[in-house]
Amino acid sequence: MKLIVGLGNPSEVYRHSRHNIGFLVIRHLSQVFKASLKKEKGIPALSAKCKTQGGNLILALPLTFMNLSGEAVRALVEKYKIDLDDLIVVCDDLDLAFGRLKVRAQGSSAGHGGVKSIIDSLGTKEFARLRIGIGRPKANQEAAEFVLGAFTKREKEELKEIIAKAGACCQVWIKEGITKTMNIFNSRSNENE
Repeated sequence: MKLIVGLGNPSEVYRHSRHNIGFLVIRHLSQVFKASLKKEKGIPALSAKCKTQGGNLILALPLTFMNLSGEAVRALVEKYKIDLDDLIVVCDDLDLAFGRLKVRAQGSSAGHGGVKSIIDSLGTKEFARLRIGIGRPKANQEAAEFVLGAFTKREKEELKEIIAKAGACCQVWIKEGITKTMNIFNSRSNENE
């Protein structure tokens, strides 16, 4: 059983914010796999169970706010006895150019509150993550304001393609594992810079 968790904030206010790009990827994958996201009993998350060519899969959106994402992830990992090699977290990244994907097998939170919460809750940094670049704020803009803000008109035009590419990345991970996924999606030819 594999688990893909998209990070974001559950309120409608944040639905189209940069910080919620992980949610957008999970919603895209739920359409790809024709699965309905429903409230997970006893766990603060929406989830969908799917059968894929790579085996059984759970898609999940924590219903906690971003900086408490670890509560939902730990509960899902424990309930479904998910091996940490079978977990990938999809999140936004301020340090990557808009639309660039970066896959990592493990590592620090890089200042991301949701990833930090998961590291703290699981007690390890050893889980995969797919980071999606949202670019940097302007010099006079606070980072928090930027990540919680909506995509620009230009960004919205590119977003569908970025979400589809992130979804394809997750599908490679499901079938082929982390090493092959990194080799494909971290290559220079896949950078949007």
